[in-house]
Amino acid sequence: MAKLTLLDTTKTGRQAQELEDDLRSLVVGQDDAIREVVGAYQRHMAGLSPTGRPIGNFLFLGPTGSGKTRIVEATAQALLNDPRGVLKIDCAEFQHSHEIAKLIGSPPGYLGHRETHALLSQEALSRHHTDKLKISLVLFDEIEKASDALWNLLLGILDKGILTMGDNRKVDFSSSMIFLTSNLGANEMCALAGPRVGFSPTVKDAGFQIGMDVKLSSIGIAAARRKFTPEFMNRLDRVVVFKPLGDEELRKILDIELEAVEERIRNAFASTAFEVKITDSARRLLLQEGTDSRYGARHLKRAIERLLVQPLSNLMASGQIRRGDYIEVRHEEESASLLFFREAAARNGWRVAGSIAA
Repeated sequence: MAKLTLLDTTKTGRQAQELEDDLRSLVVGQDDAIREVVGAYQRHMAGLSPTGRPIGNFLFLGPTGSGKTRIVEATAQALLNDPRGVLKIDCAEFQHSHEIAKLIGSPPGYLGHRETHALLSQEALSRHHTDKLKISLVLFDEIEKASDALWNLLLGILDKGILTMGDNRKVDFSSSMIFLTSNLGANEMCALAGPRVGFSPTVKDAGFQIGMDVKLSSIGIAAARRKFTPEFMNRLDRVVVFKPLGDEELRKILDIELEAVEERIRNAFASTAFEVKITDSARRLLLQEGTDSRYGARHLKRAIERLLVQPLSNLMASGQIRRGDYIEVRHEEESASLLFFREAAARNGWRVAGSIAA
């Protein structure tokens, strides 16, 4: 009798694992969405995606600033080495049925036929293809704001992976990941999850958190079903509800954003390079000023721009920072803003040379 070996179905390939690692380094607190994107990519690379359909059709629901658009950009960064390698359609621009012509072009006999470039052309889809990877990422942002005409247009794309243009040419979406984002149900989600956001005491019980996540998902999916037809919902591979961000997630996002600021400094000031040291007290102020349950991570990013990036740009423009300087950023209780100190390099560590006005 042949010996049977149990196989591990949870183990992914090297490429999928690399994508997952990259996404986890760029997106915080949304593990369900990461798993779905990685799973679709794994099926595509294994050749097991359904024939004639897009690689994956995803509807991302959740409050503003929870990372819905971020994960699409992070996927583009990981796969195409360009966070802007996404064909993005702002659905707020398509609230009337006649505006669909901007997507597929005008039909024969109508003004603009073959004179304008349709946004969903085959050329637009393949614009960000690389020699190694022929995958397109298409984002329909704030899908709930679009007219019924756009939803009907999506039915064929999501089901058959084909779109017929105004001049009867066919556009193939079978090598595309389709992402739809929406804020449907966001107000109810924030009202339910409000206590877990910000610097108030949080409940640590795992069972409570699981129950909360189930309730949030139910709210989001119910809102989507009220808005969209069953025919539309049935063409989606997965509806993922993004959870509001809590204290721990915001701290991780702060680390990621501060690394991005340091990268911007290196790229922008290569000829006058300097180093920035952000102390724990400065981080606490950024978190305090950047935490608002209504706006998620975007509010934190605005706080970083206002309290850190703008003062640094003032110091650079006024010549107060010189090449090779060490800039230490602190916060003291009596101050409502961050304090910037220039420190001279010393052989055995730091030596404070004096404060500088931002």
